Amino acid sequence: MGQRAPNPRAVPTATGFRYLVLATMAATAYLCGCASPNPAFRASSEAGLEAVVLVHGLARTSRSMGRMERKLTEAGYAVYSLRYQSRKKTVEQIAAEDLAPFVATCQRTKPKAIHFVAHSLGNIVVRQYLATHEFPNAGRIVMLGPPNQGSEVVDRLGGCRLFGWLNGPAGRQLGTSSDSLPSRLPAPTSEVGVIAGTHSINWILSAMIPGPDDGKVSVARAKLPGMADFVTVPVSHPFLMRDRKVIDLTLAFLKNGAFDAVKPTDPEAG
Repeated sequence: MGQRAPNPRAVPTATGFRYLVLATMAATAYLCGCASPNPAFRASSEAGLEAVVLVHGLARTSRSMGRMERKLTEAGYAVYSLRYQSRKKTVEQIAAEDLAPFVATCQRTKPKAIHFVAHSLGNIVVRQYLATHEFPNAGRIVMLGPPNQGSEVVDRLGGCRLFGWLNGPAGRQLGTSSDSLPSRLPAPTSEVGVIAGTHSINWILSAMIPGPDDGKVSVARAKLPGMADFVTVPVSHPFLMRDRKVIDLTLAFLKNGAFDAVKPTDPEAG
């Protein structure tokens, strides 16, 4: 008997499924405008104000922080928006080679304090920077969708070649094991406010994550020991930094060290 022709409707193998997931991630990144790294940076030149350093996330550019930048500027902050190639370096390299000299440039204006607002991977870069640099005028930190305890998505897909191509060496550092970089970094000594999303536009990735999540990071793993405040919002991971409610919460924390008095309930609190 001759060999049977392959069935085009056959269930995909585990390897095929992983590549389907990664292809979905690539398409999402493209649609969200995430795939054009720009190594340049832009900084405000206003001296003497409280400053805010914006640090975008993985496979994004500073354009993703544009609405946040405008609103913070309107609120009277000197805003410095870092641009870096997140897919080319490790977290340690980004912190040392991109963020450190950028903050040094910001310090030349002698700001009263330097706050940070970061999205996703940017939060781990900020934590790495603060763990390795003196910072006498450190202000508050607002973390948007931070993988502070890693992400199960990296546990499942980090070993795939396509994942490495999409997310680079820094993306592969965001697992949940005890020896992963997020697990090893100390919590910042500054006041930290964490905003976690609870809405997902990627059900495939969400299926890999236990509990409420934003499509990339679970609510539980966004939390950080010693954080000053925590809030959840019904927003998906790629859009947290653009959401008007998230921006309002960010402004409130930078000003008062706490989020709005009326805020959504933590879904894990019961």
